[in-house]
Amino acid sequence: MAKKKAEETLKLDTILFKCRDILRKARNSGSFFEKRDMMLTLVFLRFIGEKFEDGVENLRQNLLKEGLDLDDEAIKAAFLDDPTFTDGTYNLPIEARWQTIINTPAPKLNVALDTALHSIAASSRQLKGCFVEGTFTTRNLAPNDIKQVVDEVGKISHKAFGEEKDLIGRVYEYFLKEFAVNATKEEGEFYTPHDVVQLIAAMIEPFDGTLYDPCCGSGGMFVQSADIIREKHGDISRINVYGQEKEAATYRLAKMNLALRGISHHLGGESDSTFTHDLHKGLYFHYIMANPPFNLKGWYDENLKSDSRWVDYGTPPESNANYAWILHMLSHLKPLDGVAGFLLANGALGDSDTLEIRKKLIQNDKVEAIVILPRELFITTDISVTLWILNQNKKGGAYHGRNLRRREHEILFMDLRTWTENPVKGEGKKKVCLTTEQIQKAAGIYHTWQNEGTDGTKYEAPELYRSVSMDEIKKYGWSLIPSKYIEFIDHDLEIDFPAEMKRIQQEMQEVLALEKQSQKTLEEAFKGIGYGIN
Repeated sequence: MAKKKAEETLKLDTILFKCRDILRKARNSGSFFEKRDMMLTLVFLRFIGEKFEDGVENLRQNLLKEGLDLDDEAIKAAFLDDPTFTDGTYNLPIEARWQTIINTPAPKLNVALDTALHSIAASSRQLKGCFVEGTFTTRNLAPNDIKQVVDEVGKISHKAFGEEKDLIGRVYEYFLKEFAVNATKEEGEFYTPHDVVQLIAAMIEPFDGTLYDPCCGSGGMFVQSADIIREKHGDISRINVYGQEKEAATYRLAKMNLALRGISHHLGGESDSTFTHDLHKGLYFHYIMANPPFNLKGWYDENLKSDSRWVDYGTPPESNANYAWILHMLSHLKPLDGVAGFLLANGALGDSDTLEIRKKLIQNDKVEAIVILPRELFITTDISVTLWILNQNKKGGAYHGRNLRRREHEILFMDLRTWTENPVKGEGKKKVCLTTEQIQKAAGIYHTWQNEGTDGTKYEAPELYRSVSMDEIKKYGWSLIPSKYIEFIDHDLEIDFPAEMKRIQQEMQEVLALEKQSQKTLEEAFKGIGYGIN
């Protein structure tokens, strides 16, 4: 199975590489962002078209089971010419169907593609705003170039790559990796890997209620969470997602992604900054999952100086948005039982300029767990990052079939940096991933710590986790760096140094003896033929 998945990834990357190469050479293909948007729009048309085709085929099979004659003109007119779907599949106008697009002559493709986009926007309120109309006629690629790209995109299929995959997100990730690593790294535009989303979801269990992501990117966090919810409960209607995204192109991509999956969503009516224009102000959510841009600069505005989100904690430093994200998310958690799981750069654990905010967060019992993750989990950065868990309820009670104990004035620290034994093959750089077993183990450590019957004062495993009291954290200057609290064994102390030195000396003597024997043999050989060695 692992080999098959690697082959699928390689094949998808091969298709996208060909598209990238065609666009790189093509006249009028525009900037990186315009190339990316063009590709993502094509992939969207491909996916929505394939879902329509699958929906029609399923409808045909159901009609046959009912004994209806599909050649009957009245049956075709009633059911197939203008089909209605109950599973979230969109009924596409003829001009927007993928079969229409791929059968369009190359000289007319740019116009045909924009006609398809206009028809979709006009016929569906949910899909309106997912793309920029006029994308293809504006660029006006040469007939041969646009035809080649469309043919390559036609090879990308849920049938080939798996219905469960976030393929829109995977395409987005590819372009970040191949084209925009330097352009986006400063802004921290990272696609969150599936295993990291699984870890966050496994720990906070966002299986019902409302889920919020204040920097939702391509919507991958929502898509992957929905897959986990389906696996657990089979019904994604149990959860309603809310999000916000600053970049207009990425906002459109998120709308595409969620619409394709039939996920009920509220992303606001526009793309905008979460800090300067909070589109969900006044709303409180059961769960928050997020991967904010790491160490974001340029986030601050003078109007934010006395913002209500940090009035109780102090204004976060202008130079870095890490604590602005923390306080923003805290302001949106349901006051009695909201839970948040999000990623931040490790520097946020002990920055001196955020000490007072961190101290108040700990004193107010908002921080529940700090988990250091392995390096190399992301394609676009190799740094180790931290998973933070905030919890509005550390007083205990029933939660998802478990009885939780009182955990006030305790924080669980975990260090997973050594969990790097599962390398990912087929990537252009070193990358590791967390296995299902590792995710279950980490979630199990956290849930056991939460559960009734656990003594937090004795809950620890050297080099892996430890429950720590607020008094001890105070002694370490309100630092949240796990290595200050988790016991790390000095394995050098386990070494028998006299015996080890004796072993090394013996090996050196054996090496010297072999060298002397080799020298003697060589001298004898040269003497035998009349030469000497100086």
